[in-house]
Amino acid sequence: MKIIKNEKLIKRNGIIGQWLSLGALGVLGLGMYISFAKPDLFTYSLICLLIGFIMTQVGMYMGSRWGRSPRPDEKFDSGLKGLHSEFSLYHYSSPVSHLLVGPSGVWALLPYHQRGKVYFEKNRWKVSGGGFLQAYMRIFGQEGIGRPDIDAENDVYQLRKFFKKNLGESPIPEIRSILVFTHDELELDAGDSPIPAMKLKQVKEFMRQGSKNRVLSSLQIAEIGGVLPKE
Repeated sequence: MKIIKNEKLIKRNGIIGQWLSLGALGVLGLGMYISFAKPDLFTYSLICLLIGFIMTQVGMYMGSRWGRSPRPDEKFDSGLKGLHSEFSLYHYSSPVSHLLVGPSGVWALLPYHQRGKVYFEKNRWKVSGGGFLQAYMRIFGQEGIGRPDIDAENDVYQLRKFFKKNLGESPIPEIRSILVFTHDELELDAGDSPIPAMKLKQVKEFMRQGSKNRVLSSLQIAEIGGVLPKE
């Protein structure tokens, strides 16, 4: 398997996340100082605390995605290691964050790092369990699963738009998405989810089984690779 990764973007965003987190501490500290030392400026204190909180959330998000190791791209690299050489894994170097192209087709990989129980019910993904810390993190927006269906639909749309523009007369390949849960402490129940969802350790075998049906020929893989970055 070939891995193509936008190292410059990863490094840049990792640094931004670090500075945002440090800046947030300063802004929060300023807000606390104003609230105690100059109570007549309480409104400014609240503004500082609000801005600091927002900076903290963004900094933590960017830190988990581009800063702290193992990052999502590193988890995919490890979990998919050993796939056939015809597979190519693109990180932050295509219209979507993580793209896998190979004999089993074109796949947008969407990583999620929830713990506890994740399940699909009444057309929505939900999270429960994981203890007090997990509940606290969900309240403050760090571990909410959001709307994977919308995320997946957007990734597919962006890829289809890109291939339509760049493949010329070649037919646009079928593009599918897969929800990948990377946390070891996870109980997953995909139910009747219309989008494939599985633990990271299951993805490699899933792709190998898909390769047996040969969704893409070697020529098609080469054509797709020709419009994507080489490094």
